[in-house]
Amino acid sequence: MAGIGPLTQDWEPVVIRKKPLNSAAKKDEKAVNAARRSGAEIETVKKSNAGTNKAASSSTSLNTRKLDDETENLAHERVPSELKKAIMQARMDKKLTQAQLSQLINEKPQIIQEYESGKAIPNQQIITKLERALGVKLRGKK
Repeated sequence: MAGIGPLTQDWEPVVIRKKPLNSAAKKDEKAVNAARRSGAEIETVKKSNAGTNKAASSSTSLNTRKLDDETENLAHERVPSELKKAIMQARMDKKLTQAQLSQLINEKPQIIQEYESGKAIPNQQIITKLERALGVKLRGKK
């Protein structure tokens, strides 16, 4: 080492591992302040409607207008009265409660209640399970 020249101290920081900043880190307040201190160029853009809910309330879009003009009443299909009476009659003939029937078909008791009250949306799989458990044909009489 002797005779190579004067030794000087290198005071520049050495960064061992630094990942490139992702978009969230670039927007972070600490990163913006650090960039200001270092003299880097910072771009600020005001977004239109930022912090307001104008888009949802004031302007009527084409789809909203179509929905407002729509007059057709849409409703889900419900269990027909013949089916609910047939389920009740078959269950009573077998002397089963709604809870016992629901256990037989591996469904919740609420499902049987909805079918017998007519509030359920008909599901062919459940109707098939009911037909097997009760031993009666519930469909195809139309």
